[in-house]
Amino acid sequence: MGRLTTRGHPAAVRLVQRAIEGGRPPHALLLVGPDGVGKTTLALDLAAGLLCLAEDPAARPCRECTACRKVEHGNHPDLHLLTPEGAGQQIRIGQVQQLAGELALLPLEGRVRIGVVEKAHRLNEDAQNALLKTLEEPPPAVVLVLCADDSARLLPTVVSRCTRLRLGPVAPDVIERLVVERGVADAARGAALARLTGGRPGAALSLAVSADAVLARDRIARLLVDLLRADRRGRLSAQAELLEDGVTLAAAGSAAEPDGGGDETTARRGRARAERSSRRASPAERRAAVSAVLAVWCDVARDLAVAARGGRRELREHDLLDELTAAAALLDAAQVARFLVRLETVSHALDAYANPELALDVLLLGWPAAKPIAA
Repeated sequence: MGRLTTRGHPAAVRLVQRAIEGGRPPHALLLVGPDGVGKTTLALDLAAGLLCLAEDPAARPCRECTACRKVEHGNHPDLHLLTPEGAGQQIRIGQVQQLAGELALLPLEGRVRIGVVEKAHRLNEDAQNALLKTLEEPPPAVVLVLCADDSARLLPTVVSRCTRLRLGPVAPDVIERLVVERGVADAARGAALARLTGGRPGAALSLAVSADAVLARDRIARLLVDLLRADRRGRLSAQAELLEDGVTLAAAGSAAEPDGGGDETTARRGRARAERSSRRASPAERRAAVSAVLAVWCDVARDLAVAARGGRRELREHDLLDELTAAAALLDAAQVARFLVRLETVSHALDAYANPELALDVLLLGWPAAKPIAA
């Protein structure tokens, strides 16, 4: 059997393996799941298997032939990656038109041409409409894979023309083994990262290889808990601190390779951090920073909602167990639930070009206030 790098997701892996061995993959595949859960890794596994030169289909991807190595290094001429660009981190119509033009050509070296759209939920409406032509009338020998955090942000006409696979959280023991095999953490740390990241192996690896990111995430979570008791002025003054740690956290996630990276990747992260520290964050970095803060905020708010209902074992932020439990006793669970809805709304608005600093201010002011219990 070919060697796939995807961990967990047994049903999805079986489908991809069958598509590789049978040589008849769906012309359009939509992979849906939380950021860092393994969507891009699975898409690249499919690409490697379909382009692999091994004679036995069951041995694909062999990870040793020229085609497999080119896929691994991202320079195979029949593999086309599309990612968000610009300050708004959107995928625009021009990018889709260029991809469609490349996919319309005959394969250069492999049996198929493969297009992988990362963060497909960031396709704007014009770009999605442009993509429809390729989905409705796919050229021969073309496979298109869309990786989306949330399929609700895609047009129904796009979703209906794809074979859909949902990737859920990966079991903690799988992530434990993954970080140990990569040599980036021990089993105990792997278990903690699996819980902290909600079973997302990519996110766990990003934190495991970046001590700065772990510290930044911890500071964000602790500050958010402290802000439950802060007044309006104190909340607004926290924006700069949240943005600074958000930049560090977002950079660790964007620097992570699909299969974890190595010493060279770690060195690149160090150089990138040094560069960022000497200049003001760009608009794209600030937007990514706020998105990173919102992801931590969602985890903290979720834990507050769980703690407010008496749960403790289910909390992800174990280092803040006592603080979360104490704060939850002073909060209305319904109020926290409403904030989670607002958090999702603001997150969607951020993807639609909302001002990141203004979005952060809105949430800081809407963050529930812990009220002392009357004597």
